[in-house]
Amino acid sequence: MDIIVYIDDIVKSEPLRLVFSNKSDKNYDYKKVKINLTKAKDRKFYQVEKFTDKQVFHENIELGVLPSYIKDMMDRFRQLTAISEDYNFDIRISKKGKIFYSKHSQKNELKIDKNHNKKKNYILEEGMDIPAFVDLGIFSKDGKIINSKYDKYKQINRFIEIIDDEVKKLPSDYIDGKDKVLRILDFGCGKSYLTFVVYYYFVEIRKMNVEITGLDLKEDVINKCKEVAQKYGYDRLKFELGDINGYKLENNVDIVISLHACDTATDYALFNAVNWKAKMIFSVPCCQHEINASIKADKLSIITRYGLIQERMAALMTDSIRANILEAMGYKTQLIEFIDFEHSPKNILIRAVRSKVSREKRKKLIDEIEALRSEFSFEQTLYSLLKDSL
Repeated sequence: MDIIVYIDDIVKSEPLRLVFSNKSDKNYDYKKVKINLTKAKDRKFYQVEKFTDKQVFHENIELGVLPSYIKDMMDRFRQLTAISEDYNFDIRISKKGKIFYSKHSQKNELKIDKNHNKKKNYILEEGMDIPAFVDLGIFSKDGKIINSKYDKYKQINRFIEIIDDEVKKLPSDYIDGKDKVLRILDFGCGKSYLTFVVYYYFVEIRKMNVEITGLDLKEDVINKCKEVAQKYGYDRLKFELGDINGYKLENNVDIVISLHACDTATDYALFNAVNWKAKMIFSVPCCQHEINASIKADKLSIITRYGLIQERMAALMTDSIRANILEAMGYKTQLIEFIDFEHSPKNILIRAVRSKVSREKRKKLIDEIEALRSEFSFEQTLYSLLKDSL
């Protein structure tokens, strides 16, 4: 019988857990895959765990994708064990391709994992009075999460969590909200929903004394943001029309945020943040055309032969160079997965915290950039802007 018939039989039982083992595809990166049925806020989905020898990788898939996902896994593994509330299933494929299938009635104690959200206490919890979330359509007027906006809710929480990891390490005279003012600049703020959420986090949750400025090139957007800030009563949040390149500060800036600044605009945001000696930088780059437009390769032409590969490699090179430069300028820098790749390939967040760097390490970081530039013959804006300072 065709394996599709067996897979359909398993899927109809709404399996609680599936385990793929005995890998048949030697080129496949993972030695085992587990799938668990999970429930969060009246929504069911499957959480996938992929195991290598040293790491575990996670992704979520919707219920309707399960049949094709199982079929794909059975092209890579010889054995599947599945458990539903009423049955145990087993599919085994011999080396000669013969399929063995068994199904046994058995009452299983395994239940749907309903603790998916409880494993992590979100900073911005359901029920909080967050006006921006209502305007975004993430919360209903009574503070409930709109099901279709659940992923967006997780993404914004993820951004706030990344900021929170560093903010809570600040000296007490910032944390207690009385002595020092924490000054934050959000470059390319756009409609500023995230700016409003960041303001809410610092003022309402952290109770810190902050001044936040949103900067954008579009006058109509800035005027609208001013109206919304006044509507919310956010008196320590202001918006200005201007370009990050050449922007003059009235006071020192402590934190620079740059979310989806396009192409080299991210470089100018990072350049200014470094020159201002900002304590922290949180930047999520957007489209990155600069290196992609000029990259050349002789020995490694395989990278530039295929447009999609070249585009992604160019983006990764760009962010690697930015991270190296920030490290060389005295920032402890991390490249963090901001959101799941399935939602957007532009999912890297640069987190940089002012620190120190040795002369030896700085030289190594710059040498790495020069080696990359030598191989692929490109220019990169942030490197050009800061080259004389490195």
